[in-house]
Amino acid sequence: MSTENGISAGSKRPKKFLKIILVLLSVVVILCVVVYISFQVSPWPSALLIRSAFTKDGVKLNDELGKHVKGDISSELNLQYIQGDDDAYLDLYYPENFEGKENLPLIVWVHGGAFIAGDKSEISNYCKILASKGYIVAAVNYSLAPSKNYPLPVSQVNSAIGFLYKNAGKYKINTEQIFLGGDSGGAHISAQLSNVFAERSYSDLLQVVPSIEPSLLKGVILYCGPYNAELVNMEGAMGGFLKTVLWSYMGSKDFMNDPGIKSFSVSNYLTGNFPRAFISVGNEDPLGPHSHELASRLVSKGVKVDSLFFPGDHKPGLPHEYQFNMDTEAGKIALERTVEFIKSFSAVTTDSTK
Repeated sequence: MSTENGISAGSKRPKKFLKIILVLLSVVVILCVVVYISFQVSPWPSALLIRSAFTKDGVKLNDELGKHVKGDISSELNLQYIQGDDDAYLDLYYPENFEGKENLPLIVWVHGGAFIAGDKSEISNYCKILASKGYIVAAVNYSLAPSKNYPLPVSQVNSAIGFLYKNAGKYKINTEQIFLGGDSGGAHISAQLSNVFAERSYSDLLQVVPSIEPSLLKGVILYCGPYNAELVNMEGAMGGFLKTVLWSYMGSKDFMNDPGIKSFSVSNYLTGNFPRAFISVGNEDPLGPHSHELASRLVSKGVKVDSLFFPGDHKPGLPHEYQFNMDTEAGKIALERTVEFIKSFSAVTTDSTK
């Protein structure tokens, strides 16, 4: 074997290889530090990971609902309800053979996604199922955090209702039968907007002026929402997720001391003026206490509440957003009860005219 200055060429190779390994390890360590720091200084990395997972689940769930859509559902897609706002679009769904019929009740549905994910397209089949029951259903998009913050979505959904009201004739909407609904984060937005309509002081607090006469909002449908920040357990298994969500939505890492976190807890601002409500949550939903508390507080204020809650030992256990699984008996019951809730207003209207 040849040598150079008494050192074999073979003995140089391990040293060269070791240097490469050390360089690679240094790069990995630096990247890890950069990633760690980025997760500490901004909610974006975690929010994007959550959004990706939620989007995948949302698309899958919507596809699974497709088989439950009955009839030829018509639609008008991507209607911009705030000019110049690229986040402000909604889709309308109509029941089969609606043309030529009298104006129909309107359900405005606000999708979930923990304020950082979700899209109106991911609830399209659920909206079609509701539309097949004889309603016009609007699926509303709104700005997602962290790019936009609280309480902008509340204001945007308010504008969506105003847009639909102003164009009621064009879209065949019965303006005396307007309902607001939502799931998860969308339920929270819907609850807040309902309270904006109900209470001038809360409207002033959020600086959102009702886009229609408050009495025109007949009822609100709330599934699996978070309504009180005081009930959020930051130390539990979901702590990291919840911190990302509230940091993103409130726009502050110190979100519990952000001035907006107080008004976020809509359950602390309820009065007897809140519209009639349908409230439901699964028995294994981590957000269960929020729905139970909201229903209890509304009833104590004299608000008529139709609730659908399940025993703690209900089997199979019903997770977050259980109502979208219509392959289960609970999902079917939830749909039936939702429709019964809306139909009850027609009965009230009819009785009042006698």
